[in-house]
Amino acid sequence: MAQPHSGLPTPRFNVANKHMLLLAGALVLGAVYLSPNATAEKPVPLPAPSQEVLAGGTPFAGNTQSTVFAGGCFWGIQAVFQHTRGVLNAVSGYAGGKSGEADYDQVSGGGTGHAEAVQITFDPQQISYGQLLQIYFSVAHDPTQLNRQYPDTGTQYRSAVFYQDVSQKLIAERYIAQLDAAKVFPGKIVTQLSALQGFYPAEKYHQNYATLHPDSSYIARFDLPKIVNLKTMMPALYREQAVLVKP
Repeated sequence: MAQPHSGLPTPRFNVANKHMLLLAGALVLGAVYLSPNATAEKPVPLPAPSQEVLAGGTPFAGNTQSTVFAGGCFWGIQAVFQHTRGVLNAVSGYAGGKSGEADYDQVSGGGTGHAEAVQITFDPQQISYGQLLQIYFSVAHDPTQLNRQYPDTGTQYRSAVFYQDVSQKLIAERYIAQLDAAKVFPGKIVTQLSALQGFYPAEKYHQNYATLHPDSSYIARFDLPKIVNLKTMMPALYREQAVLVKP
């Protein structure tokens, strides 16, 4: 996909499948994405990680921590965690591929092995890693969709947790097992767990996209409902003012 001109946002589409997701005409997309027949975002109320799950890892304390989540378009994942209390920064980018660098043109084709992802820096005194996972699985995306997330298809849109250490790995493994055992989803969770090998921040025009373009039909249809669901379902973890990525 061509880079945007003069700082304008670039229309978003899946290159691999030639599937158009954003068009310049907002009225055209509004008819498609915002029609009464469009499938609405459906959050799933989830239990918090049990004490047994949390006991699998060393509790975080003191210093800030970070993790990387992938689950479809990074615009929505970033927006959710920018509105989460205790999150200090949430940066859209790419993770999980084999190459030493990544950019949107490369990743959007699906051939590099990267996923669109978000690096989340958080204060463990305000929010736990387990609570971040609860938000991720509940309102940020659907973890039962394999290599896709609603209109976005391809391995670059897969559900994946890129853990920083053994503690994060154990907590994520046990939480997924807890949710599968509770049968809170109609299908099995397909989220991949992988050690983080590298994170590559996305281009400037992808950062803070949901905040900067709330009138985009894509954002209105697929991402703004996620923020509303966070506020409604987890009010104690919601923050009204988004924490934005600074230039």
